[in-house]
Amino acid sequence: MTARLIVVSNRIPTEAEPSGGLVVALHDCLTAQGGVWIGTSGTPVKTPEPELRQIAEGAYTRMVFDISEDEHEGYYLGYANSVLWPLFHRRADLMHVQPEYADHYMAVNTRLADMLADFAQPDDLLWIHDYHFLPLAALLQERGVTCRIGFFLHIPFPVVSDILALPQANDLKDWVAAYDVFGVQTEGDVARVMAHYRDDPDATFDTQGRMVALEDGVAPRHFPIGIDAQDFAALALAQADAVPLAMTLGQKLVLGVDRLDYSKGLVHRFDGFAAYLEARAPDTPKATLLQIAPPSREDVDAYKDIRTELEQAAGMINGAHAELDWTPIRYIRRNVERDTLASVYRRADVAMVTPLADGMNLVAKEFVAAQDPDDPGVLILSHFAGAAEQLTDALMVNPYDAAEVGEAVQTALTMPLAERKARHARLLENVMTENIAWWTRSYLGALRGTG
Repeated sequence: MTARLIVVSNRIPTEAEPSGGLVVALHDCLTAQGGVWIGTSGTPVKTPEPELRQIAEGAYTRMVFDISEDEHEGYYLGYANSVLWPLFHRRADLMHVQPEYADHYMAVNTRLADMLADFAQPDDLLWIHDYHFLPLAALLQERGVTCRIGFFLHIPFPVVSDILALPQANDLKDWVAAYDVFGVQTEGDVARVMAHYRDDPDATFDTQGRMVALEDGVAPRHFPIGIDAQDFAALALAQADAVPLAMTLGQKLVLGVDRLDYSKGLVHRFDGFAAYLEARAPDTPKATLLQIAPPSREDVDAYKDIRTELEQAAGMINGAHAELDWTPIRYIRRNVERDTLASVYRRADVAMVTPLADGMNLVAKEFVAAQDPDDPGVLILSHFAGAAEQLTDALMVNPYDAAEVGEAVQTALTMPLAERKARHARLLENVMTENIAWWTRSYLGALRGTG
């Protein structure tokens, strides 16, 4: 049998036009590479089917497996998003640890390992994605699977002090060590992975920095994910004037595009924009922050809280600064189509990408790709976004410092054209070069042992 690329992630596209950073990136990868994509069926069921089932075939094959209603509560909403997500995003204070969450998490991973053990062939490449399936390699090894198994973490790796809050902290070491390649987004993440093992008496490091834990070797390496930049740039150009924004002549557009999540720093962003408004001279052009923030995981209490905080902040800021012909903050809490987003990206004078913790943040790269090189907008980027390691010509900010963020908005809105073009040219070179195809080649070369 010909060797296959088998990709596993929690979410798999079931719609014609994929959405979401991870899903779009993997769709582009598999469209070019071919292979099989396996994920959950998306709708919890009372009694899961015991086998994988195919739902689509084309450039690549899509297969799904079921999770039960109890597993959705415990594996997905519970362990994955109420334990691992806050832990990995440096919010251990928001962890909601329950023993049954870990039980459901392991039950789903164990059932998937059983299915994959029957499905995978020795020459296949198995590429596991994200925190939902950290134990898979260890479970597959227990079942005698011998193909190369790689993992890619799309979110930040946690700091050592926070990991101690995880009851399965020692298991996490074994899960990571079982992979042939453990991929992360940034050099900082590599350092945090290695720090997790520094005090482990069973761990050693060779002269090349390769970490060996227990009886297995693992090579933590960073592979910053990219986008299909050429395609997105062409889409933005084609959609340049497609969306009427109902803004007055001379008014400036500041844009934010994020899932509604506490890691994105949206309330802090609103506070920073408010600082800009408070310092703005009356005779300067008016700027509107358009924040697009579709909801996610609304069954988790922490997400209900951030929604309430954001809506209150928007109301207070608009109440203090709005005029009869100007609303400083426009807040959209629903999904916006990709074509529309591309048009708005191109129109925006400034993009605010200011997360408190983020694995990469592809919005930053989409904004850069979408700009008109002859009159580009300015990217404001948090130090805590993974993209900050690559996109060093953005205006870098500390999102916790509202005054600094406000000053960056003022600087961006008044930046001379020559400086905007020079910064954008350097940002665009990175986005075009280290794109999704480059990311795929880099990771799969490492997994095959050729790169």
